[in-house]
Amino acid sequence: MTFEGRTIWITGASSGIGKALASEFFRRGAIVILSARSTDKLEALKAELDHRSPGRAHVVPCDVTDGASVELAAAAVKRLAGRLDILVNNAGVGQRSRVLETSPDVERALFEVNFFGAVAVTRSVLPWMVERGGGHIVVLSSMAGKFGFPLRSTYCASKHALQGYFDTLRAELYREKIGVTLVCPGRIPTEISRNSMTGDGSRYGKMDAVQARRMSPERCARIVAYAVRRERKEILIGAPERLLYFFRRFCPPLYYRLAERVSPI
Repeated sequence: MTFEGRTIWITGASSGIGKALASEFFRRGAIVILSARSTDKLEALKAELDHRSPGRAHVVPCDVTDGASVELAAAAVKRLAGRLDILVNNAGVGQRSRVLETSPDVERALFEVNFFGAVAVTRSVLPWMVERGGGHIVVLSSMAGKFGFPLRSTYCASKHALQGYFDTLRAELYREKIGVTLVCPGRIPTEISRNSMTGDGSRYGKMDAVQARRMSPERCARIVAYAVRRERKEILIGAPERLLYFFRRFCPPLYYRLAERVSPI
């Protein structure tokens, strides 16, 4: 299963699932364009990939919450690659705070990164994809986009919003050969918990104990690559979270009971 010659732009590529996806797509032959705010980390990843096969990794800094930065990044992608086959909207930020403790500014900030950032990056390349005859958009949502979960109120809401927006985009643009894969991982041991926002906007700074014991980012990336290659419309990753989703759909009373008792960290 190869992505030989495909150009793939990945936001949030400096760490976690984004970094693992960059490495996985690169291993399968893709030209990868790495974006995030942390240029140093991107350059380190590029150097690692160049050591394996030079010339197929490029760094394009991008802050998805800044419209001007997104437009500049999209223009740079066009100059560098001349084509874009797959966009991976991976940039995101987590939350670790109760509703009553979360300020409106933090709620807006979560939406700016998780929802409006993905929309902005997608809109910056979508006309180009349509003009070139098609493309594929991968959206890193979350199992939290399928149900509510303690300490994640606005995070869950932003992921629910991604589901609605990109399901609609897929339905509207299938005749233009624009595919969409929504990826819904459960807990993956990345920096997302440490970098999560608390109620006052400060960094949470800790790895969730449950999260640390779950599927590795590398295994998650392999599953995502397979799903994208098969042009799957949606994929749910993580056995415990899939079970909770099953209960939410088919046995809501049991889900409500479990959601009230499950450890949020």
